[in-house]
Amino acid sequence: MPEVPRAIIRRQVAGGGDALPWANTARYTELMLRGSIEVYQANSSATRPTFFDRGIPDVWCYAKLVGLDATAEIEAACENYRYNQTVFIAPSWREIYSTDDERKQSFDEAVRTHEVMVEAYRSCGYQLIELPRVSVDERAEFVIANLELTAKP
Repeated sequence: MPEVPRAIIRRQVAGGGDALPWANTARYTELMLRGSIEVYQANSSATRPTFFDRGIPDVWCYAKLVGLDATAEIEAACENYRYNQTVFIAPSWREIYSTDDERKQSFDEAVRTHEVMVEAYRSCGYQLIELPRVSVDERAEFVIANLELTAKP
C-alpha cells in the first residue's frame, strides 16, 4: 500500500492546507492516523500478503518525534488495528537516502526517525526483521524468502 503520509502532503500542498509536517503537526498527525486506519480497514480482509509502506505505529513515532503526546486514540489504534506480528523495517542507509518535496528530513533526522520507529513497533509488540542493505531485487528476494516466517496465524 502506498505511504499515507506522502499522500497527505500532496493533498495538503495542492489544496493550500497546513496539515503538514513542517506546519500544523497536530493536524497532520490526525490525518495520518485517520488515513492509516482507513488503509488498514480497506485491506484487512486481503487473502494474499499485503505490504504497507507505513503503518499505524508510524503515527505514534511521528507524534513522539515532534513532541506531541501519544494520545489515547493513537494508542488504541495501535492496539486495535494489528498488522502481522513480524514487520520488515528498512534501516537508515546514507548511500541511498535522498530528499524530495515530501521528504525534507536530513539524514541525521532520518536516523533518529528510524530509532524511534523501532521503539514504536517494539512497544506495540511487533517483532522486527531488518531489511539488508543490498539491491532492490535482493531486498525483494529477502522479503519473499522470509514470508513464511511472517505468516499470520
